Amino acid sequence: MGAVLFPDLVVNGEVVPHAAVAAEVQNHDAPKGKPGIAWRKAANAVAVRTLLLQEARRRGLSAEPAEAGPGRFETEEEALIRGLLDLAVSVASPDEAAIHAEWARDPSRFRAPPLWEVSHILFACDPRDEGAVRQARARADAVMAALRQRPGDFATLAATHSDCGSKSSGGALGQLGPGDTVPEFETVLRGLADGETTGAPILTRHGYHIVRMDALAEGAVLPFAAVRPQIAAAMEKAAWARAARDFVGALIAAGDISGADLRMARS
Repeated sequence: MGAVLFPDLVVNGEVVPHAAVAAEVQNHDAPKGKPGIAWRKAANAVAVRTLLLQEARRRGLSAEPAEAGPGRFETEEEALIRGLLDLAVSVASPDEAAIHAEWARDPSRFRAPPLWEVSHILFACDPRDEGAVRQARARADAVMAALRQRPGDFATLAATHSDCGSKSSGGALGQLGPGDTVPEFETVLRGLADGETTGAPILTRHGYHIVRMDALAEGAVLPFAAVRPQIAAAMEKAAWARAARDFVGALIAAGDISGADLRMARS
C-alpha cells in the first residue's frame, strides 16, 4: 500500500509522518483488497492520539511511564495520554439507589459460576500446520458422521479415536467451571444446552474437538450484597468511558484536522 495514495495527516498544523499511520494500520481490519479502509481507520486513530498528546503537552504534563503488565512498561506517549485522561476526566461514584436499580433491573444476570460436566473427542493438531489441520478435520468429520448415525456410541468412539487421555473414560472430562479450559473451548461450553453435542467439530489451540454437554448446572442467582461492588465498579467504568469520549469529542470539535474523517467521533 503506497502512502502516496493518501493525503497527509495534519492535526492543528502538525504534519504526522505517513510512517506513523502505516505502523497503526496493522491494528485495524478491512475487507480483503480494500487497504484504503484500514488506512482511514488508522489515520483516525493516529489523529485522536495526536490531539491527546498535543493537549497533554499544552498542559505541561510530563510522562511517568507505569508498569502496564508483567515486565512491560508504558511508552512515554502512553503515559502522557493516561496522565491527561486521569487529570481531565473524572466521574462521581454511582449512588446506592442507582446501583440497586441496576441490580434489580435483572438480578438473574448475576450468578455464581456454572458447572459443566463434559465429554469430548479430541483430534490433536497444531492449528498453525495447515496439513495437520486438514488431516485432523477429516478424522473429526468421519467420527462426527458416525456419531450422527449412532449418538449412543459417543464413549466407544472416544475410546477408539480420541487423542486425549480422557479416552480411557469414554471422553469424560468430569466437572469444569469457568477458567478451567482454554477460552475458545469455554466459549463452546457456554453455548451448549444440557445433553447437547456440538453440531460440527470445533477448533482450539489443541486441535479439533467434538464436545458433549453431559450435565449443566447454572450458578445460583447471587444476592445484591454479594454483587454490589462489581456493579458499582462496572457503572463507574462505563461512566468514565462516556466522559472520556466526550472529552475527545471536544478536542476533535475544536481541532483543525485534515487527512482524517472524524465526523463520527464529533457526533
